[in-house]
Amino acid sequence: MKKLEHLFKQNKEWAQSITDEDPNFFKNLSKLQSPEYLWIGCSDSRVPSNQLLNLAPGEVFVHRNIANMVIHSDLNCLSVMQFAIEVLKVKHIIVCGHYGCGGIKASLEDVDHGLIDNWLGHIKDVHRLHATELNAITDQEEMEHRLCELNVIEQVANVCDTTIVKNAWKSGADLSVHGWVYNIKNGILKDITNTPITHG
Repeated sequence: MKKLEHLFKQNKEWAQSITDEDPNFFKNLSKLQSPEYLWIGCSDSRVPSNQLLNLAPGEVFVHRNIANMVIHSDLNCLSVMQFAIEVLKVKHIIVCGHYGCGGIKASLEDVDHGLIDNWLGHIKDVHRLHATELNAITDQEEMEHRLCELNVIEQVANVCDTTIVKNAWKSGADLSVHGWVYNIKNGILKDITNTPITHG
């Protein structure tokens, strides 16, 4: 069995470079976690939240899954949201999709993907809700991009519809929900919702 020693070596080099730059970095980081942002993003390895936001470790609380979904029966996602809102007191929830998402593409294919089809069914629901608009788009990539955007909008609505967020707003929490899409081809984020949602 390969032990991935090169990753441990790279970890030591990374930790040393951070310490050389700021000798107290890890000491300070270990004391407190107080991020202002909860990032709900895709599991895609090309979309690293901290790096594309240019934020340091400790500044973003993260939940990732295939196609950045917020499903009302997903206790993992809901638990992350509850901890972020009620314990960490985050001020912003960012749902971020990305163009070229494999989950979006797979949801449009008429083939058996196995277990993941149960998950992709939620994206198919988004497609069904917006079928008239999406079916009118003749370019496949453009249609996938639009489905990606519509999926983000639907997941933002799902975030806002959770009892966790509703209760936070009722109690007067300073909490905003945002919907963004990341373009892997140029590294740029696009605000899909335009105006942050700040109440139910």
